[in-house]
Amino acid sequence: MIAWIRRSLSRKLFVSYLLVIATGMVVLALTVQLSGRPAFDRHLAAMAQMMGNSMMGRPMMGPMMNAQALEADLYINFQSALRESLALATLVGIIIAVLASLFMSQQIVAPLRHLLYATRRIAAGHYSERVPAPEISAGDELTELAHSFNRMAESLEKAEAMRRDLVANVAHELRTPLTSVKGYLEGLMDEVIPAAPETYERLHREVHRLERLIDDLLELNRVEAGVYELHRQPVAVQELVRSTVERLDLQFREKGVHLVQQVPADLPRVMVDVGRMGQVLMNLLGNALQYTPAGGTVTISALREKDFVLIRIADTGIGIAAEDLPHIFERFYRADRSRARSSGGSGIGLTIAKLLVEAHGGFIRAESAGLGKGSTFTLGLPIAS
Repeated sequence: MIAWIRRSLSRKLFVSYLLVIATGMVVLALTVQLSGRPAFDRHLAAMAQMMGNSMMGRPMMGPMMNAQALEADLYINFQSALRESLALATLVGIIIAVLASLFMSQQIVAPLRHLLYATRRIAAGHYSERVPAPEISAGDELTELAHSFNRMAESLEKAEAMRRDLVANVAHELRTPLTSVKGYLEGLMDEVIPAAPETYERLHREVHRLERLIDDLLELNRVEAGVYELHRQPVAVQELVRSTVERLDLQFREKGVHLVQQVPADLPRVMVDVGRMGQVLMNLLGNALQYTPAGGTVTISALREKDFVLIRIADTGIGIAAEDLPHIFERFYRADRSRARSSGGSGIGLTIAKLLVEAHGGFIRAESAGLGKGSTFTLGLPIAS
């Protein structure tokens, strides 16, 4: 019964009203019971004294008149005693009911005051503010409101931290190539660096890094905002993988990394946007190539699992540390920062890939046994109905 009441604020309010009414009635009855008889006795004593004084001062009336006068005086004194006891009982009952109402309302108002204070703090930019949940009665709407508020505050705090990190990361990523370009230009102006084709090639490479970063940021913004269209159609997995492999085959051979395909031809078709999913596979295969040394192997395989086709890209590269795995899809996060930066990676390719896969109704996850033990990225795509 208590658990049933705690699960709803409206039930608690209803029960609190009943308790206030019942408390007032009980106090009223007890007060009448305790004060009624003494008040009646006082009025009877006063009536007896008045009758005695009257009999001493005037002759006796007839029996009938004496009985009528006694009944009238008795009724009047009974009403006076009743009014006196009811007035006292009502006053005590009101006081008790008000105190009970204040106590019950305080159980509701106090949490709301905490919420009001916390909302003002968050509106002022203090995103670490939280509502003390233990002060909320467990199980009702106020508890849910407190937990929802705390979850909202955590999301806002995380979003603000991500915004600060994004600004810092973008500034850092832009500063590196700009500093390099500035150094080359100053060297050319001071004739310290020769105006040779190699110098211009380096300048072009740094400008290309800037261009890639800006394009990736614009792409990330479009994907996160959802301002793009997906032209999904049934596609054979083997054809999707083959077209991606053909685009990177030369780079694999130049670096000396073996690329192995294990994609059965009888897999069901997947419902994807060919261009977008090719972009995702290019990113995953490109990362595998980038972090796998010469002589290593990258294996791309596929199999069916329930309503999905799983495409796995496994490499024998540098691997991912256990503490880095939960953050590998966060923008600008790098497990090997120095190497990624030297190769020109922007650090948001996996973020874009994850968002695109989820937009298709699929999923993507990363696994690794540790540093130096390679890594595996699994891409789950829904089967075309």
